[in-house]
Amino acid sequence: MSERPDEPNQASDAESLLPIDEHIEEGHDAEGRKVRHRGIYLLPNLFTTANLFAGFYSIINSMSAQSALAAGDAGGASKYFAFAAIAIFVAMVLDGLDGRVARMTNTQSAFGAEYDSLSDMVAFGVAPALLAFAWALGDMGKVGWMVAFIYVAGAALRLARFNTQVGTADKRYFIGLASPAAAGVVAGIVWAFSDYGIQGSKMSFLVALMVAAAGMLMVSNIKYNSFKELDLKGRVPFVAILAVVLVFAVVFSDPPRILLLAFLVYAASGPVQYLLHLRRRKTLP
Repeated sequence: MSERPDEPNQASDAESLLPIDEHIEEGHDAEGRKVRHRGIYLLPNLFTTANLFAGFYSIINSMSAQSALAAGDAGGASKYFAFAAIAIFVAMVLDGLDGRVARMTNTQSAFGAEYDSLSDMVAFGVAPALLAFAWALGDMGKVGWMVAFIYVAGAALRLARFNTQVGTADKRYFIGLASPAAAGVVAGIVWAFSDYGIQGSKMSFLVALMVAAAGMLMVSNIKYNSFKELDLKGRVPFVAILAVVLVFAVVFSDPPRILLLAFLVYAASGPVQYLLHLRRRKTLP
C-alpha cells in the first residue's frame, strides 16, 4: 500500500537523525536488496580527534599549573605551563595533517570539516586563552578574563568566517590571522618566558596586549600568506632538503624561543604588508 501524501515518511525521518556526512555508499545484501551504508571516514578524523585531545590536554595542564602556583610550587607550575604550551604546538601539527590526509586520500566530508572547526576552537581558542590567563592574566582580575575572552571570541569569529568563505576566498591568503598562528604567539610567550622561570604576574600588561592583539588580528581584514601554493608532491632541488634539515636543527636548538620568534614574525608580517600597500597607494600618481 502506498503512503498518503499527508503521512510522514518514517524512513526519511530516521535518516535525518543520522550524522550529516557526504560518505554514503550503496550496495546489496545477501538477498539482493539494495542497502545504504552511512558513516564517517576514519583516518582524517583520527588526526582531528588527536588535535582535540591535545587542546584538552593543554587545558588540563594549565589548570594544574594554576593549582601548583596556589600551592607555592613554582617549579611544578613551570613544568605544567611547558606541557600546556607544547600540547598546543602538537595540535598545530595534527591540524595540518588531518586536512592533507583527507585531500591525499580523497576522504573530505562535511562532517570532517565541522569536526575540524570544533576541535580548532578548543585547541586554538580556549586552550591558549586559558593558558595565558593561568600564567599572567589572572593577576589582572576582571581585565584579565576580559582580555582572555576577547581572544576566545576572536578565534570563534575567525573560524566561523573561514567556514563561510570556503570555496570563494583566495586560497593564497588568509583573511585575518589564522587561529593556529595566533595560538602559537600566545603559547610561545608562555613557554619561552616560563622556561626561564619568569613569573607571568611580572609581565601581565605585556601579555594582555599580545593576547588582545592576537584576538583582534584574527577578526581583521588583513591578508596573511597561507603558503597553500607550495607543491609538496612535486620535485624539488636537493638543496631544499638540506634547508628543511637546517630549519629543524635551528628549531630544536631552542624550541621555545625559536617558535615564538617565528610566530611573532608571521603575525607581524600581515600588518607590515598592509602598511606597505597603503604607502604604495599613496605614492602612486
